[in-house]
Amino acid sequence: MSHRPSRLRIACVLAAGVGLFTSLLTTLPASASQDSAETQYGTSTRVTPEQAFFDDFSYTGSADPRLAERRWSIKTGKARPGDPGATWSANGVTFPTIGSRHLLQLNSSTDGTPAGTTQAQLSQQRKFFSGTYAARVRFCDEPLRDGPDGDKVVQAFFTLSPLAHPMDPNYSELDYEYLPNGGWGSPGSVMYTTSWHTYRLSPWVAVNTHTQLAQSYDGWHDLVIQVGDGHVKYYIDGALFADHSGIYYPRIAMAIDFNQWFIPGGLLGNSTRRTYREQVDYVYFAKDTILTPEEVHAQVIAYHKEDVDYTDNVMSP
Repeated sequence: MSHRPSRLRIACVLAAGVGLFTSLLTTLPASASQDSAETQYGTSTRVTPEQAFFDDFSYTGSADPRLAERRWSIKTGKARPGDPGATWSANGVTFPTIGSRHLLQLNSSTDGTPAGTTQAQLSQQRKFFSGTYAARVRFCDEPLRDGPDGDKVVQAFFTLSPLAHPMDPNYSELDYEYLPNGGWGSPGSVMYTTSWHTYRLSPWVAVNTHTQLAQSYDGWHDLVIQVGDGHVKYYIDGALFADHSGIYYPRIAMAIDFNQWFIPGGLLGNSTRRTYREQVDYVYFAKDTILTPEEVHAQVIAYHKEDVDYTDNVMSP
């Protein structure tokens, strides 16, 4: 893949500064950062579910003891997904503060070899099932440092249960996966939403359904998943993106995860180290309650006004 113009890389880096601060103050999608909350989301009444989880990632770093206390875990060592030679590193998980906002920041880097590749993932405990999932995520189309662009990187927000055995009928997974440099048969930037029934690793068998759109999603986006009444509905910036049902509806409790990794065989053969970045403003879940994107927005705004940086009274299903 040819390199994108360098001015896009500059814009990507600068977004972590003044521009990001401006957009975060409004907590609106990047596409509507100049609009008021009323213009983008209307004036929805706040809907308060009986059980909810919210975290705006106000942590000091990957060693902050509150992460474990709140049942967050950081993936380390060698494990799927990604190239078997790559390493999941806690060094890639940081929590910078931009203005008044705290962020989860995932940095993944490579020198073009699996051994020189690090990936990043943060996971919440497995207790989430039906209801509404939401996160505000910033995807970035280009690496931050000097070096070539074009590695097949995946930037994801997803829910997941363990695969107990090949073709496990209870396996459940719901994905937003953004591929800024393409992959899986797509030549350029593409967003995938995928709902899983099960799979087998070897020989590979995947039982899932997906919806994809080939375009850039560089910047901040509000992501909402509604799980209820036999349907999984994915929203991006308030608009319905996909509706999956049938055997692809989840069956057991899942964890909430964010990660960034490289597709096996997708690294460019260039030794200049480059770093890709995914950021998250907040994550939210309302148990057994289907909220519209507008209602999610109202709930998050209320948490911010009340100076609530974390809450969790969600019981396992």
